[in-house]
Amino acid sequence: MTDTILSSATREVAIGFGRPFVMIGERINPTGRQKLANEMKAGDFSRVEADAIAQVEAGAHMLDVNAGIPLADEPALLARAIQLVQSVTDVPLSIDSSIIEALEAGIAVYQGKPLVNSVTGEDEVLERVLPLVAKAGAAVVAISNDDSGISEDPDVRFEVARKIVQRATDYGIPAADVVVDPLVMPIGAMGSAGQQVFALVRRLREELKVNTTCGASNVSFGLPNRHAVTGTFLAMSISHGMTSAIMNPLHGEVRVRVQAADILTGADTNCAAWIQNHRDPGAVGTRERRGGRRARTQA
Repeated sequence: MTDTILSSATREVAIGFGRPFVMIGERINPTGRQKLANEMKAGDFSRVEADAIAQVEAGAHMLDVNAGIPLADEPALLARAIQLVQSVTDVPLSIDSSIIEALEAGIAVYQGKPLVNSVTGEDEVLERVLPLVAKAGAAVVAISNDDSGISEDPDVRFEVARKIVQRATDYGIPAADVVVDPLVMPIGAMGSAGQQVFALVRRLREELKVNTTCGASNVSFGLPNRHAVTGTFLAMSISHGMTSAIMNPLHGEVRVRVQAADILTGADTNCAAWIQNHRDPGAVGTRERRGGRRARTQA
């Protein structure tokens, strides 16, 4: 089946069917984070550095880096953020912008094979982004909307994804390097949003044989106890074949449900990662002490 291989200068990550789910940290994004936006615009990247380190320590396999700040020099900010993050972590990055010049600047300084986030099914966007991705030898996030917007019909979204995959092939980009975002809508506003994504992910896996990702927190927007909803959504999406997500690994409830889903789908062989992450540090010693007491009693 399909593997999408991303890399930093020293580390590779594979997104693929049957592999552990890839958590892409979402925190380096000034959208909705005014303090971060103000700091980055002023040249203060200390929070970017701290967020990068914290997310990797929490278990993120990759990081998404976005510098979309109104009235700021986004290409320069994105390039600087990428260089800084790559200096303090070794995980591959997703270079996140809707501005072609910012993507170009980010790719120019990147060490390794990045995930370019993103391209849509709009013809003008395809013609600008795909040549850049092909030239860089990168992989790309394909968002399943086009000139008509985001359709509520999952069949329409599937056809947009098919169009992007086919157009990418025309530019020499293999399907393995196209990671489709089926678009997650807020479940509070669209009651069928989860079911639509599950059906789409399964079709994308079985028919197009491509990997998938999403902005996971979108599903719980506006709801109380959001982390429970997001975590459950991700676990169910994994069961239908989703292979990665842009998410917040600092939310333990979400992270743990992803790890549990890896066990239940067989991606975490022999529960090795789960045991490593969740073993009680005192459990072995406790068992040994109990065994010793039983042995003495029996003797």
